[in-house]
Amino acid sequence: MILNQKSNSNAIGTDEIIISGSNGWLMLMILLPVLLFAVFLVATPGGPVKLIGGAALLALTLFLCKGFFTLEPNQAAVMIFFGSYAGTVCESGFFWVNPFYRRTSVSLRINNWNTPVLKVNDERGSPIEIAAVIAWRVQDTARAVFDVESTLNYLQIQSESAVRQVASSHAYDDTEIAEGGRSKKSLRTDLDAIAGLLRESIQQHVDVAGIAVEEAKIAHLAYAPEIANAMLRRQQAEAVVLARQKLVDGAVGMVEVALKNLEDKKIVSLTSDQRVCRFKSKCYELIL
Repeated sequence: MILNQKSNSNAIGTDEIIISGSNGWLMLMILLPVLLFAVFLVATPGGPVKLIGGAALLALTLFLCKGFFTLEPNQAAVMIFFGSYAGTVCESGFFWVNPFYRRTSVSLRINNWNTPVLKVNDERGSPIEIAAVIAWRVQDTARAVFDVESTLNYLQIQSESAVRQVASSHAYDDTEIAEGGRSKKSLRTDLDAIAGLLRESIQQHVDVAGIAVEEAKIAHLAYAPEIANAMLRRQQAEAVVLARQKLVDGAVGMVEVALKNLEDKKIVSLTSDQRVCRFKSKCYELIL
């Protein structure tokens, strides 16, 4: 068997040891003739010695056949030898290993986990509802099997903790940032940046379990029901104010251009007071 140990001196946990099982087809070609010979000894008459020898050889051969196993792509088998970790076979194919090994199958495929909708206070203290979708896979089989009781349960609890941490350290939207939020990114508008921070936070929480977080994104984000109506009215008021601001800016620009054209073409000559008075009256007419 070929052994390749992956160690990480900065991490606390079981180090994964990659081993390669013996070629299953080769071992089958060796054991099959032995099995047939043992059956022949048991089936043909020849005295008690021959019978006992054939039975012993047959039992030994059948026991050795317990070492055969197959692995599909993105699947691994963790080997345990009388309570001790012996290594992990990660290659797909047909293999034979020590029949005393107890094998634990581990999937290396990517999984999705949708967190429940969590109620959290954002950076400004506003109650919000947030949920995330997380794509993850097992990266270190030894840690996944030996260092945590349940990989999925550990991921679920730690990911919820990370989502709460990220949500509570950022404002819901840009308006709350303008009102005094400490963070420079908001949950609603900076989705890509928040997704990156969320993935990093979850990864730090689940490293001990040998889990690799491929992607983490916010799947649900809204104000809590008790303040949703008030926040909706605030957003509507902000939209009205923004529309009025654009209307004022447009009116000011139009009046400025009109007065400048009149003066450039020398159609009228206005004093400063007349210019201000005319400017105010025209802006008032356009806005109302």
